[in-house]
Order: sequence, then C-alpha cells, then structure tokens
Amino acid sequence: MTLSIRKLILSVAVVLAVGVTSPALAAGGAKHPRSGGFSFDGPFGTFDQAQLQRGYKVYREVCSACHSMDLMHFRTLGEKGGPFYDPHAESPAANRFVRALAAEAQIADIDTETGEPIMRPGIAADKFPSPWANRTAGAAANGGAYPPDLSVMTKARHGGADYIYSLLSGYGEPPAGLRINPGQYYNPYMAGDMTPFWDGDHDSVPPGGFIAMPQVLMDGQVTFDDGTEASVDQMSKDVAAFIAWASDPKATERKQSGVGVLAFLAIFAGLTYASYRRIWKGVAH
Repeated sequence: MTLSIRKLILSVAVVLAVGVTSPALAAGGAKHPRSGGFSFDGPFGTFDQAQLQRGYKVYREVCSACHSMDLMHFRTLGEKGGPFYDPHAESPAANRFVRALAAEAQIADIDTETGEPIMRPGIAADKFPSPWANRTAGAAANGGAYPPDLSVMTKARHGGADYIYSLLSGYGEPPAGLRINPGQYYNPYMAGDMTPFWDGDHDSVPPGGFIAMPQVLMDGQVTFDDGTEASVDQMSKDVAAFIAWASDPKATERKQSGVGVLAFLAIFAGLTYASYRRIWKGVAH
C-alpha cells in the first residue's frame, strides 16, 4: 500500500470519527432563539423609532451599568433612522434631544489648564461612557467575567436580535438535577453543553448553558415615556432592537439603496432583452 493511499484512508477515518462523535459533544445544545417579530427583519424592514427610544432607555438605565458601547457616539442617536432623529435639526450634533441625553452622562477628561483628571457633562461628539476604567476592573467587579461590549453584539451572535431577546427573557428555574456553581446562572438560550453537570437521564440533557450574568430585567423596572407596559418581554425586545440598530445604524438606508439597485438592474435587463429581440429579429441564428 502506497503512502498516499494510507494518508487518504486515514483522512477518511478521521472524518467519519468526527461525524460520529459530534452529536454526542453537542448534546443539550442551546434552544433555538424565539422570534421577536421585529419590524426591521427582512429586505424591506425598517426600525420602529418608538421602539428604539424605549430600547435606549433600557440600555441607559439597566444595561449600561455593566456593558459598554465603545463604538457608539451620542450624535449617532440623532442620525436619520436613529431613535432621536429630528428632521428639523440642523445636524445630529445640534439635535436638542441628543444634546440633552449627552449632558446626562459624565465623561472622564483632563482639565486643559491644570492637567488634572475631571468629570464633565457629555456632548454630542462624545462616545458612550464605559462603566469600567479598564477590562481588569470590569472583570474584577463581575467575578472574573468581563461584560462584553454591546456595540456590535447582534453581528457577533448567531440569531442576532432574536438571540438577545430570547436570552434576556429566557431565564427561569434550572431543571432539577443540574449542578450550578456559584456565580453561574442557567439559561436555555446560552450556548453550552450541560452533559457534565447533569445528574438526570443522559438522554434528556437540558438545552442551554451557563452565563455569568444573572437575570437583570424585572417587570416595571423602567418607566417608558410613551406609556408602554415595561414587562420583561417588552424590555427584552426593545433593548434587543436598539442593540441591533447600534450594530448597523445605516441598515435601513442600505436596504433602500439595495432596492433601488435591484429595480435599476431589472429595468436594464428588460431593455437589454428588448434590444436583443429588435436587433436580431428576422435574422437566422
């Protein structure tokens, strides 16, 4: 048997072994995210401005205590399609809502005259302030697990906004027989494998995994300005929509541009076909 044939047989054996063992390694995988029924889903979907405003409030009053959004600037909130867009504003930075929201934040800065560190009210050009001085401080305050930045979270997780919505609203009592270490919380929508921690029937391993974040949303925790009831489900859906928008603020404009391009291509294709028929009409080919 030649060396090349032996290598081929070995490669096939490895592939078959991986194919056989993969289901066992993936036992008890995370539940498929529930649909949030978001208005921005699909090629023609757009963001609901009222929902984005509610989502920002949930982020600001709850999530921002632990999670940063380092890629977001306050002025982005006032851009077209954003939660506080005002067509009458001279620019996003001049938007009165944006300036008021930015002024509520305290930004770490340096006094230009004394060189001393200071805290000042935010301006539209500022980034969202981070709750932690650095990653080490954030990890130390959260049992060693640094809360991930939410700027592009829906792009970084399979399922996007549906995943975030399901995760935040999916906490519940862990199944009896599941061993949970201190500082860990069970969530059926979290990726993981519960087999090593499951004392029950190994053919019925619960889905999901452990997460370092406890359930942070409670009914009535936030008061929405538009009177919407602040249930856990509603807040989870709204903040998931806001994080989805923050991950891609130009999504609506891009979709609209895409529709225009497709319409142009369709018209161009029709004209091309009509020209072809006219030029070659009556010509044998």
